[in-house]
Amino acid sequence: MNIKLIHTEAEYRNALHAVEELWDAAEDTPESDRLEVLVLLIQDYEARHYPVPDPDPIHFLEHVMEARELSRKDLEPYIGSRARVTEILNRRRALTLDMIRKLSAGLKLPTDVLVRSYPLKRSTA
Repeated sequence: MNIKLIHTEAEYRNALHAVEELWDAAEDTPESDRLEVLVLLIQDYEARHYPVPDPDPIHFLEHVMEARELSRKDLEPYIGSRARVTEILNRRRALTLDMIRKLSAGLKLPTDVLVRSYPLKRSTA
C-alpha cells in the first residue's frame, strides 16, 4: 500500500475516487485497511484546507431544537422564563454561565460551543 499525505487538490480528488471504489470492501481485508487510511488522510486534508467553523451558540441551540423537535417551552428549565428564552434566542441577552451549565447537563450539549462569544442585537428602546 502506497501511503502519503494529500498535498494537492488533484491528489484529494483521486483519494475521494479511490474511497468510492473501496467503499464496499469487506472488513478485515487489505482493501478495508486501505479505505480506512484513505479516509483518515482525506479528513486531515479537509481539516487543513476546508475548515468548518464552529457554530455560534444560538445557531447551535436552534439546530438542536430543530433536530430534537424541542419548543421554546422545552428550554425554560435551562434558561428561565418564556420571556428569557425569547431574549436569548433573539440575541437580546447573552447566555449566562448558569444557563450554559444547565443546558449542558440537561440536554447533553458541549459547553465549548455554548461558551463561545456571539453578537447580540442592540436594543432599539
